[in-house]
Amino acid sequence: MADISLRRINQLAIPALIAGISEPILSLTDAAVVGNVVVNPVESLAAVGIVSTFLSMLIWVLGQTRSAISSLLSQALGANNLENLKDLPAQAIFIITSLSVLIIIATYPLAIQIFQLYNAENLVLDFSVDYYKIRVFGFPFTLYVIAVFGVFRGLQNTYFPMLIAITGAVLNVALDLVLVNGISGVTPAFHIKGAAYASIISQATMALMATYYLYKKTSITLRLRFPFNPKIKDFVLMILNLFVRTLALNAALYFATSFATSYGKNYIAAYTIAINLWFLGAFLIDGYASAGNILSGRLLGQKNYKHLLQLSHKLIKCGIVLGLVIAAFGFVAYNYIGLIFTKEPQVLTEFKTVFWLVLAMQPIAAVAFIFDGMFKGMGKMKYLRNVLLGSTFLVFIPVLYVLDLYDFKLYAIFIAFTLWMVARGLPLILKFRHDFIPLIK
Repeated sequence: MADISLRRINQLAIPALIAGISEPILSLTDAAVVGNVVVNPVESLAAVGIVSTFLSMLIWVLGQTRSAISSLLSQALGANNLENLKDLPAQAIFIITSLSVLIIIATYPLAIQIFQLYNAENLVLDFSVDYYKIRVFGFPFTLYVIAVFGVFRGLQNTYFPMLIAITGAVLNVALDLVLVNGISGVTPAFHIKGAAYASIISQATMALMATYYLYKKTSITLRLRFPFNPKIKDFVLMILNLFVRTLALNAALYFATSFATSYGKNYIAAYTIAINLWFLGAFLIDGYASAGNILSGRLLGQKNYKHLLQLSHKLIKCGIVLGLVIAAFGFVAYNYIGLIFTKEPQVLTEFKTVFWLVLAMQPIAAVAFIFDGMFKGMGKMKYLRNVLLGSTFLVFIPVLYVLDLYDFKLYAIFIAFTLWMVARGLPLILKFRHDFIPLIK
């Protein structure tokens, strides 16, 4: 019987929360350090924002292996059928890392054209290309680590991913400070390229640690064996549904970034700070979504619908409280947070204008992310796909275009994001209750 006490939820959620913020911390650290360089800080910050958005798109599209692997393993664990899936993670990791190499080959020579699609030009375009052509080589390491994290989640363990993520984040901060600004007499200042080098080294270190812990602390092997596990079909179907879903998610991010860039360099720099802080809040909340992912899969495998409903109630309360805490902290530090990333007055003015919206949507986002995690844990990827397609193309994009016509600028983007989160969360709540309350009765 799976333990769904608040103590157990926190045992899973808090390490997952810490592990989850590693990726946004990489981008935030790059933004903070690069945004404070002496030469061309606004253009550098804008370039980091554009490239981070594009890389986030790739990571979210292919990084869905974590959810698929976690769902299959946790359900097998609940059904006492784990032995039959031990060869599946290695096969899944092989598929996804192979795709990442193909993406590098396809995008590297087209970097200029890719970032022109984001309306980058002149120095911002040059910096974007320089940053991407280095940082993209960390992409396979990132996807590998994400997949291994999925294995640990499926085995109900978030502790080792936390250790790996902390190491990667600390190392990235230290390397950013050294490689971007340089140390007199020791190493030159690489500026924006230094931030990219720092990210690659951190990601490679995390990959080595992930391999070590997987072999030492689990019975799962990375030895690739054929034929494919029969469950690989379910894995591929989950990935395809999540792939389409993530394309819709990244369509929203593309339109937001493209519109912000078109408003001018001060707007895209302010948007970069705001969106990365929103990502940080999302990944903080994702700790409890991860707990929901892990426990809901196991409970579904046990057919324990009563505890599954109780779990949803507890997670909603945790998520809303955490969302309110994040928002409260942001409002208290409202006039100081932007200064971490830039000292440019015009950028700070635009950032402060919309940051309150980023904070206000945190509790709404909490509920949406938690049910998102639970549906992933239960393997209901098709419904998640349909909800995100609807919320993006029927809510986010139309709202953005209408508000842009009235010259709302960054307000248009973040009002659209807020309504997008409502449209993502509400259908999941209604579907969950519709499906499982009758089963309990």
